[in-house]
Amino acid sequence: MTSSVPRRFAVAVLGLALAGWAAQQSALVARVDGQGTPPSAAAAQPPYDLLLKGGHVIDGRNGISAVRDVAIRKGAIAAVAADIPASQATKTADVSGLYVTPGLIDIHVHVYHGERRNTYAGGDLSVPPDGFTLRNGVTTVADAGSSGWRTFEDFRTRVVSRSRTRVVAFLNIVGAGMREGGLEQNLEDMEIQPTADMALKHKGVIIGIKSAHFNGKEWTPYERAVDVGRLANIPVMVDFGGNVKAGRTIDDLVTKYFRPGDIFTHMYGGVRGELAADRTGPSPALLAGRKRGVIFDVGHGGGSFRWDAAVPMVKAGFLPDSISTDLHVSSMNAGMKNMLDVMSKFLVLGMSLDDVILRSTWHPAREIQRTDLGHLSVGAPADIAVLRRETGRFGFTDQLGLRMDGTERLSCEFTLRDGAVVFDANGLTRAAFSGVK
Repeated sequence: MTSSVPRRFAVAVLGLALAGWAAQQSALVARVDGQGTPPSAAAAQPPYDLLLKGGHVIDGRNGISAVRDVAIRKGAIAAVAADIPASQATKTADVSGLYVTPGLIDIHVHVYHGERRNTYAGGDLSVPPDGFTLRNGVTTVADAGSSGWRTFEDFRTRVVSRSRTRVVAFLNIVGAGMREGGLEQNLEDMEIQPTADMALKHKGVIIGIKSAHFNGKEWTPYERAVDVGRLANIPVMVDFGGNVKAGRTIDDLVTKYFRPGDIFTHMYGGVRGELAADRTGPSPALLAGRKRGVIFDVGHGGGSFRWDAAVPMVKAGFLPDSISTDLHVSSMNAGMKNMLDVMSKFLVLGMSLDDVILRSTWHPAREIQRTDLGHLSVGAPADIAVLRRETGRFGFTDQLGLRMDGTERLSCEFTLRDGAVVFDANGLTRAAFSGVK
């Protein structure tokens, strides 16, 4: 019995020694993989990953329109302040003379692209988002009804989940989505419960319901869209094309069917009753809708923006709540071009740059209930557009091909999505080539 005591003591000592050795090895591994940086190294590590220095920040939500620096860490906004030292960032980009804004939000696009011919739902009329968004400072888009509840899962798998651009969607009240021929006119495929179920299943990605292109005399599409909107607590967007001939009016739409927060798109189309009888300003219906809290969206497209509607309405003070493109394969090669071209048109119409940015960032974020976006608050995703305000002689055309001349336009220098550079027109965020050695 007495001989076992020294043996137990030796085992205990050996165990303590092995534990100490293991702790040393763990500390060594931690230092190698960066999880246990020594205090001296941690103190030397800059607190920010990227610093945008010297730009004019426009952030409508936070009431900022001034020269400020913007610091980014781990994909989020870390600070917005004057004169943040460059030493506090691993990398600094000089954006003096440029405008730094939240990533632009375009709430009317068609990006459910695919192989079907002459259609938007999985077809060749929609476009791949990343090819036409990031280069224009757009970091978030809302597909406006290309997919319905029957087709949304395919859209989500093939486009939404694979795109660098953040893609959300208005779900079409038509189950098949925005399809060719008579499919959009099929009242039997406008089902309330399956549409609501799909919207609730993908809350935050499906951000609204869309009704478009209906040519019948019934109010059924709008009634059912609003019913879904109530069930899912999301807004309804309506393209009211085809309704004048059917005998339905904007006044009835915005006063009898729409709720506050529902969205009338194509507000400057000029052929749906948007203008007063003397064409000198907005119609009484639009004024009544705005008073009730209806949202009015640009939705430029290939056939929904006319100078002879936009000029008198803007002059009368009827400004858009949100600026959007209605991007698709035809509009981008006609009068619309891209988001920055549409925004520049409102500079030509006399709106201030601060107003144009507000209606392209924070306003649309609120309209689609994504208030995590559209601003540069600390902690928000670092989705950022760095824009240049060019001066010169520029022409801007409407759906009729009529040109209005302007002396300034917006262009994109570079775009960040979650803090990563996803487009850089002139390499401002890149190291300079030092020559061949």
